[in-house]
Amino acid sequence: MKQLSLIAPILSEFREFVAPHYRPELHYMRGPGPAYARSKVMVDTPRPRGDR
Repeated sequence: MKQLSLIAPILSEFREFVAPHYRPELHYMRGPGPAYARSKVMVDTPRPRGDR
């Protein structure tokens, strides 16, 4: 049993190296934040010429 407890971490690391687990919740992004949206609105939308 002692040998198994010594070998198990090595086998686990080897398995992760060969076929890594993909956990999408670690890489999930909701999109650009409000600062990006404000800058894009200011750049992309033309201002009316009559209102200054």
